[in-house]
Amino acid sequence: MKILDAATQACRLGALALALNYAFPVHAAGSYPDHPIRMIVPAAPGGLLDVTTRLVARKMSEALGVSIIVDNRPGGETLVGTQVVKTAQPDGYTLLSQANNMTARPAFYKDPGYDLMKDFVPVGPMIQAPLVMLVPPAGPGTFGEWIDAARAQPDKVAFASGGVGTPQYVAAALLQHDARLTLLHVPYSGNGAAMPDVMSGRVNMIFDGYGSSIGYIKSQKLHPIGVTSGKRLDALPDVPAIAEQGYPNYSYYLWLGLFAPTGTPNEAIQRLSDALHKALTSKDLAERFRAEGSEPMMMTPAQFGEFLHRDLSRMSELVKEAGIQKR
Repeated sequence: MKILDAATQACRLGALALALNYAFPVHAAGSYPDHPIRMIVPAAPGGLLDVTTRLVARKMSEALGVSIIVDNRPGGETLVGTQVVKTAQPDGYTLLSQANNMTARPAFYKDPGYDLMKDFVPVGPMIQAPLVMLVPPAGPGTFGEWIDAARAQPDKVAFASGGVGTPQYVAAALLQHDARLTLLHVPYSGNGAAMPDVMSGRVNMIFDGYGSSIGYIKSQKLHPIGVTSGKRLDALPDVPAIAEQGYPNYSYYLWLGLFAPTGTPNEAIQRLSDALHKALTSKDLAERFRAEGSEPMMMTPAQFGEFLHRDLSRMSELVKEAGIQKR
């Protein structure tokens, strides 16, 4: 058997490695991402934020080639999970899935617990959607009847939400302002956690996304009496918009989006943005969102940053107009 010298062996091994790289391309060492990503949801399982995040994470995982672990961290009116990401290593492996309360909380609190434009980098939005006003099946059967009951019992008719500043809370605060109501607020760790009390009638109302409440509606465990969009939802043609029921200026939409801690490398943000875009443009996911009363909301990180800046200003104006005092 012929013995090759070291130089010849090295040349042949190098050629073999080059051929294998062409046959089986691999990422360079240290390329992003090369291990699982954790996506923090600062609310309990079962609500629209949780459901949407899991659907999007599954599609993003396929695009990125690594697992995405959805980690529910409810508490503190979504502040617990939000601060987990705020203080996380900015390496692209810890993300935050949040809703309008990212821009609403600074309007409602003197110390919101974070500075959105300094502590986080926007990755992109996921969806936007109106909310559905839901009441127990044994309660008032129409929006008008519910309003009359609430007016007759100031501070006794209660609504549930995931906390002050969440989209569900803001929708109720705007209704209180427009209808001149005084409602009792009962906060939960998320809409999913609140549903049993609303279904039983211990709490009188909740706003929720159609996608996460459709099961309760179809099973008649909850009764829809209004939607927050300017017109009726195609999926709920028999449920009038609140704007149709005596409050023509009432309109509110939630949005859900992804964030990373400040300092996350631009390469990672761009890869995440590209994967998010692929997820939202996938036919099955886009069709599911639209069937559930929401629609994909696609922006680049820069565009989402501009959107957030405008929404911060808008929420401050709304709180001021409604005469709500900062906590």
